[in-house]
This record gives sequence, structure tokens and C-alpha cells, in this order.
Amino acid sequence: MKNLLKKYGHIWALGYGFIYLPWFLYLERTVVRNYSVMHVRLDDYIPFNEYFIVPYLLWFVYVAGAVMYFFFTSRQEYYRLCTFLFTGMTISLLICTFFPNGTDLRVHVDPQKNLCSFLVSLVHGADTSTNVFPSIHVYNSLGVHAAVMNSCVLREKAGMRRGSLFLMVAISLSTVFLKQHSAIDVMGAIVLACMVYSFVYGENYAGSRKPVNRKALG
Repeated sequence: MKNLLKKYGHIWALGYGFIYLPWFLYLERTVVRNYSVMHVRLDDYIPFNEYFIVPYLLWFVYVAGAVMYFFFTSRQEYYRLCTFLFTGMTISLLICTFFPNGTDLRVHVDPQKNLCSFLVSLVHGADTSTNVFPSIHVYNSLGVHAAVMNSCVLREKAGMRRGSLFLMVAISLSTVFLKQHSAIDVMGAIVLACMVYSFVYGENYAGSRKPVNRKALG
């Protein structure tokens, strides 16, 4: 047990989930009216497409898989990824707490049309249309891709780096094509990711011990 704790003691960082989930669920229950609607003209030109539910759901595998991969391969890179993800997620919760927001973009979906439509209807039933700015789906996807591109472990894995870029872009697009987010939510996530990136992967990052790849976002 002592050896396991010494080898995998960095699991403590995942305890952040006990902060994030209750906070997020609280906002989901309480932000039901009198919130700012995130809607820009560009949203009206983006058609709904239920097939984007595939990359939208792959987000869970993408983010969890990256965290687990770095957990077992590089403690330093794992801490960097966790710092990136958890910093942005906390800022997002703070924004939604003091600036309640939501969308009016969702369309009616017939769950009997096809499998993808059925999956979209499940997402609609489980997730409200509030607490959308900035998009955590987009922000975390950018964070994972930044971790992949800066990883010393994955420096020679060109296929994984390209795959990460493709999935990051597909997930980001899925948020607007499914009408889960406004384009302004996506832009907010990009701006936030750029700000946090300079802190986590900048030259003066306190935990830096190895050279990093500066081609962070593909």
C-alpha cells in the first residue's frame, strides 16, 4: 500500500471532482430564469445536425482518456493538464454563478428518427440549456490538445497528435451544430484557454522541468 501511494499519490488532484460536480449541479438546479441569453447572429446560420452527437459524446472519452494516460505515463504532464482543466472549469463556474447565462437555440428532436436523434434527446433530458458560457466542452478539448502537443511522451506520435487535433475540432464544432452552445460560448472558451495556456505552458511555469513543444494548438 505504501508503494502504491508513493507511485500513484498524484491521484489526489482528481478530488477536484468533489468540488466541481456539486457546484455545477447546484447551478443546473438554480439557474432556471432571469439569465442572460447567449445568442449571436452567426448562430442563426448554423444548421442543426444530429450526427454531431458522435464527437460531442466522444468528449467524455477524449478528456478522461487523456487524464488517465498522463496519470500513468508522466506525473508532470498529468499535473499540467489537471491545472489547465481545473483552472478553466473553476473560472467557468464563477462566471455562471455571478453571470447566469443560457441559450435559446435548442430545436425539437424526434427521438425515433434515428439513433443520433435519440442520443440528442437523451442529452437534452439530462442537461439543461443554462450555464453555457464559456463552453466547457470546447475549453477542455483545447486543454487536452494542448497537453498532447506539449507532451514529451507524445512528441514522436504524429498519428495521435493529428487525431487529437481532428477530435478537438470536431468536438468544438459539435457544440454549435447540436445547438448546445452559441458561437459566443465557443469564442469565450477559446479566449479563456489562451489565457490559461500562457500560465500553464509558458516559459515561466513554476513546475517546468523539461523542454516543451510550443506548437500547442496544432
